[in-house]
Amino acid sequence: MTVAKKFNLALWQLMLIVATSIFGVVGLGYGVLNIIYSQNAISSTNQRRYKNFEGLFLVIQNSKYGYIDKTGNIVINPQFDSASEFSEGLSLVRIGSKYGYIGKKGNILINPQFDYAGQFLEGLAIVRISDKYGYIDKAGKIVINPQFDDANSEFSEGLAKVEIGDKYGYIDRTGLIVINPQFDSASSRFSEGLSLVRIDNKYGYIDKTGKMVINPQFDDASGFSEGLARVRIDEKYGYIDKTGKIVINPQFNSASDFSEGLSLIKSDNKYGYIDKTGKIVINPQFDFASGFFQGLAIVNIGNKYGYIDKTGKIVINPQFDSVGGFFQGLAIVNIGNKYGYIDKTGKIVINPQFDFTSEFSEELAVVRIDKKYGYIDKTGKIVINPQFDSANGFFQGLASVQIDNKYGYIDKKGKYVWNPSN
Repeated sequence: MTVAKKFNLALWQLMLIVATSIFGVVGLGYGVLNIIYSQNAISSTNQRRYKNFEGLFLVIQNSKYGYIDKTGNIVINPQFDSASEFSEGLSLVRIGSKYGYIGKKGNILINPQFDYAGQFLEGLAIVRISDKYGYIDKAGKIVINPQFDDANSEFSEGLAKVEIGDKYGYIDRTGLIVINPQFDSASSRFSEGLSLVRIDNKYGYIDKTGKMVINPQFDDASGFSEGLARVRIDEKYGYIDKTGKIVINPQFNSASDFSEGLSLIKSDNKYGYIDKTGKIVINPQFDFASGFFQGLAIVNIGNKYGYIDKTGKIVINPQFDSVGGFFQGLAIVNIGNKYGYIDKTGKIVINPQFDFTSEFSEELAVVRIDKKYGYIDKTGKIVINPQFDSANGFFQGLASVQIDNKYGYIDKKGKYVWNPSN
């Protein structure tokens, strides 16, 4: 992802609020799921966060950021104007208007000197000096001179997208420009060895040497997924293989990437599914549908939501006003503006009774009753009474909560390990 060029304090505060529950409550207050989204991405994000966690939680006190351990003991005194979670043993902090990095004891390892900086990823961090972007190593040494108008914070398959004078290209981890900036737009990530690029409003694909392997000829296109890429010619979507051969003729009003061997398509205002040969395996018949995840897809018939399997069989009848994907065996459902949970058989295991619900995280879920947030277990029992103005999912045994614009952490018994402060 291309980094933001301007620090936003509100964004950092929001990051603190959601830090314990990445995507845990996305969209749930707006009908849970009425759009197609990537459940795989949510799952992998959570897994990555657990894997990379380094034992410290971010807190705010008197508008300064610091860190506590799981018991609530202050490990690094609140003293920074902004801070991030630790990554690869270092944390990005801001003092005044400059960014630097600290170690896990709070010692400054790289002096605040940058106008913008990102977290370390695989040994490198993006930094900005004045209006140019470059990269540093963990010793603070500039290894790629700030020279780019924009740059990606993360390398993909060894390359990072950079911008010079409104044109995009790619560098390697030494800073060598391996693909000259020449494209009007380019994908941030290589997908199955290829990257989507745009020249004069036409899309094509390059390999990691910069060779144009599929000439720009499409009006729209996506990255490769399961060996195929979605392309648009005029107003119709079809699919190509990695040689650029059209394997499924453009014929659909809309189409998605392949997931679990099937792709969601739209024809005559109805949604259905095709296989990789282009054969329609589930006839377009739904008013809305999602991609498949763990063998199930969400469908809408007559403004009610249910689930189908990969044969097109309705396994949970459309009966809900909105639904979510299944996580840990349960899915959020909405009936008459109240939210509850079903299992994969469609059985209601927690009656719709809440004004808001989240996915379960560490066996507990956030719920809202009369504008206050609390937590339930998987039987639906309220284990932490609704009392918070906002709340997030549990992560490593703690959850961040808000009362009167003050933020704190609670344990699974609802006991504060860090009293709300700001």
